[in-house]
Amino acid sequence: MFDIQLGVIESRFADMIWEHEPVSSSELVKLAEKEFGWKRTTTHTVIKRLCEKGLFVNQKGTVTSILSREQFYARQSRQFVEDSFGGSLPAFIAAFTQGGSISSQEAAKIRKMIDEAEDK
Repeated sequence: MFDIQLGVIESRFADMIWEHEPVSSSELVKLAEKEFGWKRTTTHTVIKRLCEKGLFVNQKGTVTSILSREQFYARQSRQFVEDSFGGSLPAFIAAFTQGGSISSQEAAKIRKMIDEAEDK
């Protein structure tokens, strides 16, 4: 089971790390001060928390990811489908499309993804 939960600000900060990695913690301090108005200690606390959650590693002041942004959000999505729809992708898609529609381009992309996943 994948259970890394991020708050809104943690998610935005994680996105900042993914966007700039590998990135020095001193550069993150500057970026976080500009983006969030954080002090140095707040930035270091959030870096430490994200490292403890298993998303990033801080080695000698350089922060890099353990999980890529794509891997993280893919795992979050799978966990959401598992928790909310009993793991049923068809139930998720039915709920997603209820009361709405998808374009023919979106449908084609989804069909292609399904075809590629079936081949694995």
